[in-house]
Amino acid sequence: MTRITTRPYSFRAAEMLRQSGVHPVLARVYAARGLTEMAELSSELKALIAPGGLLHIDAAATFLADAIAAGNKMVIVADYDCDGATACAVGLRGLRALGAQVDFIVPNRFEYGYGLTPEIVDLTIREKAPDIIVTVDNGIASIEGVAEANRRDVEVVVTDHHLPGDALPDARVIVNPNQPECGFPSKNLAGVGVMFYVLLALRAELRRRGVFDAQSQPKLDPLLDLVALGTVADVVKLDANNRILVAQGLKRMRAGRMHAGVAALFRAAGREARRATPFDLGFALGPRLNAAGRLADMALGIECLTTDDEGRAWAIAQQLNEINIERRAIEADMQDAALLHLDDFAPQDSTTITVFDPEWHQGVIGIVASRLKDKFYRPTITFAPGGAGLIKGSGRSIPGFHLRDALDLVSKQAPALIEKFGGHAMAAGLTIRADALPGFAKAFEAVGQSWLGAHQLERVIETDGPLEDAYFTTQFIKIMDSQVWGQGFAPPLFCDEFRLVSQRVLKERHLKLQLEKNGQRYDAIWFGHADALPERIRVAFRLDANEYNGVTRVQLMVEHAEAG
Repeated sequence: MTRITTRPYSFRAAEMLRQSGVHPVLARVYAARGLTEMAELSSELKALIAPGGLLHIDAAATFLADAIAAGNKMVIVADYDCDGATACAVGLRGLRALGAQVDFIVPNRFEYGYGLTPEIVDLTIREKAPDIIVTVDNGIASIEGVAEANRRDVEVVVTDHHLPGDALPDARVIVNPNQPECGFPSKNLAGVGVMFYVLLALRAELRRRGVFDAQSQPKLDPLLDLVALGTVADVVKLDANNRILVAQGLKRMRAGRMHAGVAALFRAAGREARRATPFDLGFALGPRLNAAGRLADMALGIECLTTDDEGRAWAIAQQLNEINIERRAIEADMQDAALLHLDDFAPQDSTTITVFDPEWHQGVIGIVASRLKDKFYRPTITFAPGGAGLIKGSGRSIPGFHLRDALDLVSKQAPALIEKFGGHAMAAGLTIRADALPGFAKAFEAVGQSWLGAHQLERVIETDGPLEDAYFTTQFIKIMDSQVWGQGFAPPLFCDEFRLVSQRVLKERHLKLQLEKNGQRYDAIWFGHADALPERIRVAFRLDANEYNGVTRVQLMVEHAEAG
């Protein structure tokens, strides 16, 4: 089910990059990812795409500037994940700096579900009495919620990045790079990125009106640590524009110029901000924030990101860490149950996985879906009880199977099956009636059968081919770490044949190896794999600088190995 391949690349593009001063290995790595010129590697803010390309952003800036001048009260309605929390924090900090009167509300996912629903509009009006609602990381599918706000004379500004449905909400203005007719070159902005762009446009509008000049205007670049965190945690594609946002945020973190809550999350996770990487954001900070939305209330996470009190930030970060420990325990139990449900699952006979357990926690099903997708390499949807005869599902997909489009097709072919749905190509959520589960599973599998061929159901590990002996060094690792790698811009993964010198199992779960190539020996580890390997093996690996007893040595992190 898994095979190793080497990414093709343009030799001409690699040579031009090398002649421009790029390290020879990185030149071919970049060329294999479609880069052709040095400008695409820029991490400077001046290289950001200008806000004007976002459809309706000037109208949003004008409307918000008018609202600030009139003293209107704004309330941000946030989503309950890391992207939503960081987008809310960016909105609160940025709008307040620009003179707005602004508060926020974040729905409890278990009571209100996702997006600007009529119930959330009612709650927001009762508790916050806004003149204007600003959505972050949601709203593009909230047709009924926006209609309810309009009916009650509350205007709505939608800022979102999710894919729209067949119709758009009747909001005062919508800023979303994925809405129809938006020509913005980067369709991959996270919700927090969209909010940051709105602030850039609003500040420019306030400059035009003479409220600020270039010297007196509030600085927005201090928000970039939050933008980077939300962008990486939401696993959006790190195209050239997103890489700039992330690189700038990491630069601030490494220099110690970050918000109190971000610093506290690094500390709670046992990570060093001075050596911050996208991995830290995606796998250490992001999950601790997400845990609040999964098990408790994301208002806690938003407070962590908006307080300037270091003591309060540290107290919240510790609380988020405890919630995350609880989340991991729940996830482990759910994973065990999922594997029992799938005991008879035959991957060769199925293109999709649909699984439900009445004991599951709906805040954690997305992680379980992701784990099952990784294990079986099939588009997976896991369901948990949603109350009132409903069950709520969270799905994760594989390349070549657009999950939101698949749910849309099921909805069109069998309109009675799905109550509501939304999401992206690789992740989506939905609500169905409990008694509709067998019908949904059958319809979802039918889409899989028609869309997925055998070659798409085979996990392919794309590598950058062999690495020359001279570059198995900590110096080369530092050069690689200077670039922002992540979703859609995969970190270098090399592949070569080695002789297996020794192997032993650690903690019954991981394989510790010593490998040899051209007379050189290398330590290696394959996490989550305990089966013995033959003497000659072909290994797909990343380079890692492993520090032990004050000595830093190169270690190979094995992604996959097969008989050589």
